[in-house]
Amino acid sequence: MLSKADNERMCRVGPGTPMGEAARRYWLPALLSEELPAPDCDPMGVTVLGERLVAFRDTQGRVGLLQEFCRHRGASLTLGRVEGCGIRCIYHGWKFAADGTVMETPNVADPAFKNRFKAEAYPTHEAGGIVWAYLGPPGLRPPAPDWPWLHLPARHRIATVHSLACNYVQVLEGLVDSSHLGILHANSLDAGAASDLRFAQSTTEMRFDLAPTLEVEPAAFGFRYAALRNIEAGRVQARITAFAPPGFVFNPNGDVLTICVPASDERTDFYHIFWDAALALGEEPLRSEHLKFVGLDPASLDTFGLSRRAAHGPARPAPANRYHQDRARMARSFSGLPGLIEEDAAVSVASGAIRDRSRETLSKADVAVQRLYQVLLDCAHRVEAGGAPPGADGSLNAAAGLHADLAPGADWRQLVDGGRLAAAS
Repeated sequence: MLSKADNERMCRVGPGTPMGEAARRYWLPALLSEELPAPDCDPMGVTVLGERLVAFRDTQGRVGLLQEFCRHRGASLTLGRVEGCGIRCIYHGWKFAADGTVMETPNVADPAFKNRFKAEAYPTHEAGGIVWAYLGPPGLRPPAPDWPWLHLPARHRIATVHSLACNYVQVLEGLVDSSHLGILHANSLDAGAASDLRFAQSTTEMRFDLAPTLEVEPAAFGFRYAALRNIEAGRVQARITAFAPPGFVFNPNGDVLTICVPASDERTDFYHIFWDAALALGEEPLRSEHLKFVGLDPASLDTFGLSRRAAHGPARPAPANRYHQDRARMARSFSGLPGLIEEDAAVSVASGAIRDRSRETLSKADVAVQRLYQVLLDCAHRVEAGGAPPGADGSLNAAAGLHADLAPGADWRQLVDGGRLAAAS
């Protein structure tokens, strides 16, 4: 268990907090590219690490990410006009470029006035269908991530985002907890056994061996976590997850990356990226079939209050709607929830906005959860002490998930390129 003080330290991400300052040292998703579909389209308000921002795509297609509130008198730029390679505040017409340069101040006669200041702007980088942002100190900006899937054509990948009303660590815990899969998701895994989808087929064997052997290996970027299941006589399945702070989880399927971005202390934007170099995963009908099976299709996200537009409305999972659990359905469904995403959302949100970890009872099934806490706290400590967080040196690009069968007694570490990786000093 964690002390209340360490739990607060790990979970709080606003400006000036130890974990918040550490998280700002990484490139993080701010929104999907498709959420700004064309030059001069409507701007979009986003919240990242407790900061309210406005994102816009200018006339030349560049994405700007500014503090939401106008430098003049604090009007929201989400109400602004995007035109002429900038965003204009509708209150007094002040106009800002994507890099924060003040382009016009029409209610001020002095033409030199606009040269005295800038709007606070953050660097952005578009890759893989995502607008990435860096919110940290300019002189410490790391290179942008460079995983192979980022270079695939759009037709071979899918990127999605949904929003959960809880702290980011609660979402991460489920992603490094292999022992819940065959229990909470039992019905979905059974359904996957009858599906032709590659993703569904790759998860079906998690129905077997509900108490896998779990082992953790430190890595320069964070840690690797192996779940070893006895599937049948003479065959052990190794599913290896890689975690890198502050919220990158590389699924053992090897073709899925999930990223938990703290919008605030009590809300998480949850990104899923799927890719397939051979299949046109991003084209119809495969795109819709894949998203529907996982529970990330737009209709499901709207119905269960998880999409951006529904996440603050009455459909969001909450005690009033029992987190969308159907108790009558539990006669034929273990969880009473319809699918993978809804099940994970319910258990993450229902434990409260920020879970009290001083009261938890951890077991051997939670070795990766314990390591998650340690790595996040170490990340905050390193930055607070003036150092660099794990992965900021480019080692983040080496993180990957994988799965394979092992002969009984074989070491799963032999599957990892380069063998055993020591923790970064």
